[in-house]
Amino acid sequence: MRFIETWTPATLVSTRDLAPGIREFLILPDRFDGAAYPVGSHINVSMTIDGLPETRSYSLVGEASSRGLRIAVRRAEDSRGGSRYMWQLAPGARLDITQPSSLLAVDWTRESYCLIAGGIGITPILGAAQALARRGADVALHYAVRSRNEAAYLDDLAETLGERLVVHASDEGRRLELDALFASLPQGALALLCGPMRMLDPARHAWIAAGHPLPDLRYETFGSSGTLPTETFRVRLKDSDVELEIPRERSMLDVLNASGHEVMYDCKRGECGLCAIDVVEVDGEIDHRDVFFSDHEKQENRKICACVSRARGTITVDTLLRADAV
Repeated sequence: MRFIETWTPATLVSTRDLAPGIREFLILPDRFDGAAYPVGSHINVSMTIDGLPETRSYSLVGEASSRGLRIAVRRAEDSRGGSRYMWQLAPGARLDITQPSSLLAVDWTRESYCLIAGGIGITPILGAAQALARRGADVALHYAVRSRNEAAYLDDLAETLGERLVVHASDEGRRLELDALFASLPQGALALLCGPMRMLDPARHAWIAAGHPLPDLRYETFGSSGTLPTETFRVRLKDSDVELEIPRERSMLDVLNASGHEVMYDCKRGECGLCAIDVVEVDGEIDHRDVFFSDHEKQENRKICACVSRARGTITVDTLLRADAV
């Protein structure tokens, strides 16, 4: 169970390939009024994966437009099936989506802004860049990619930011050095970051080491990114004979709820912590893919965010002892 969200029918108007493996989708909700939405907003998309109902969350690209809502999806063969579903859609397809909502709070009164995007993490960052540039803010964007050929929206960003766009392309030997970058920022700067977990964890350490308050580093996450490959694992329920298989294309949260073992949830992005459940035993390894728990809490392996985190092997959990989950 979760908080109520508002769903609306929509039509896929068009698609276009932005870069190898990245496709943009223009979606027009029924009775769309083109109203502005906060920077960093996302929508949930209802889909069917292997015959089962699922939802996936995608960041909205750019500022609001009367043409509809834009998302960009990277085709990931090791994903849980959302990208494969989206990529098989053709213009004219009917969809059910939620209204835009945002968990990324932007303080528009700062004197300096640093934007950081890793790969497809550019999707929520593009709108922030446009809004800040339009306001005449002191802003720079650091875009980390494997190559410029794989960098979505590079021309749009260059037009918006000019020399304030810095591309860190691995094939050019230009790595993104977060320690040096954050040390160069003035106190009071606000950083907005979106990238995989392997980028987020070092960013938090570098931000603190540079003497900046952690709340001034704000980020979007990839719920599908982790340190271990996405594979099938097993979950046992404490004090019962119940053992469930979590296939690679489904989350632990979805399997638990579908099996009648209700777990509360809200964001399904590893950010709010509402779906955190107690870990009793680990026979294998947990891949914590959330940004809710601290590094210390993740090392303790006492709780797991069921919406995004996964495991290798078998873990035993207690879905009832969650009084201090949030």
